[in-house]
Amino acid sequence: MPKIVWFLILGTFVNTVGNSFLWPLNSIYIHDHLGKTLTIAGFVLMLNSLAGVFGNLIGGYLFDKLGGYKAILIGVVLNLISITLLTIWHDWPQYVIFLTLLGFSGGMVYPAIYAIAGSAWPEGGRRAFNAIFLTNNVGVAIGPALAGIVADIKFDYVFSANLIAYILFFLIVVTTYKRFDSSRMATKSMADDTKKTRNKAPIIAISILSISLVICWLSYSQWSATISSYTQGLGMSLSQYSLLWTINGFMIVAIQPIIKPLVTHWEKKIKHQLIFGLLLMSISYMVVYFAGSFKMFAAAMVVLTFGEVFFTPVIPMIANKLAPPGQQGFYQGLVNSASTIGRMIGPLFGGAMVDIYGMQVLMFILFVLILLAIIPCLLFDRGLQKADL
Repeated sequence: MPKIVWFLILGTFVNTVGNSFLWPLNSIYIHDHLGKTLTIAGFVLMLNSLAGVFGNLIGGYLFDKLGGYKAILIGVVLNLISITLLTIWHDWPQYVIFLTLLGFSGGMVYPAIYAIAGSAWPEGGRRAFNAIFLTNNVGVAIGPALAGIVADIKFDYVFSANLIAYILFFLIVVTTYKRFDSSRMATKSMADDTKKTRNKAPIIAISILSISLVICWLSYSQWSATISSYTQGLGMSLSQYSLLWTINGFMIVAIQPIIKPLVTHWEKKIKHQLIFGLLLMSISYMVVYFAGSFKMFAAAMVVLTFGEVFFTPVIPMIANKLAPPGQQGFYQGLVNSASTIGRMIGPLFGGAMVDIYGMQVLMFILFVLILLAIIPCLLFDRGLQKADL
């Protein structure tokens, strides 16, 4: 594995731990501490994600125009400004303003990270993106576990911990990433560039696949929105809820040896990985439908995690393979934007459904939606040639 990928792993870990101190608790903070309804909480999280959509696209654009180092640095500096303001002022309505700014700046970082990984290790295939994915989820495992403990002491400390993590990420970026700027990395041939620029099939394919991403993340976002508040209503503590994310993060790493034979067998069968992952994720929401205790929520998280490890790492790999040279950042920005749109719609949609119909109806709707998300996965490559993917 190239050295730059190891530095990307380190930066991703620190950045994710910082993010994970805040995002799983946003809905709880808005609902329980600021006294707003779940629908309003969903609207606030929607603004955060909408800003993230623009951040994803701009971050990918900056990668293509300025290189990976400058794109990430701009995002991290804006992150620092946003979280500093949020740490100082987190009452209503300041919380809404600064959380939205944080969504924009945070969204700029990840397209560049994935684009650098793909450019630095093109022969690595799924492995480069899987490494980032694993690291991201180890951070998700550690961050919420620590956040739950910190929040039980005093919620204000969560913002300070987030700020410290972003300062550390900034130091990693300025001391290590500059030497590995994307302008020095090998890319695909210019012949491929000309061919793919003229061929519209790749952009159509990634757009179709993005429909599945929107649905998937609309559903996934309920774990940090409606499901989080639902667990509190059932009497679970913040520490128990945070432990669910710890289970998710550490399981993603622990089950790699278990899934490796199947992933290797399906290495050239991308659709198999996508569909199998979505099937498992859909089942997890039916488990939540019947859940009334921590053990049932933990079981649902286990099933969700197995689905996630098959579905999620394949997406940036597909984007990297389809992207013409000089447009890797744009394509990574597109798939990240699709995920962010799902996270944007999810809390508002879920909050409204729970307020009107209840949690069980929402879980059944999500079960059906994820099954429908399989259709774009079956169709996205219809217009592609074998050389494109």
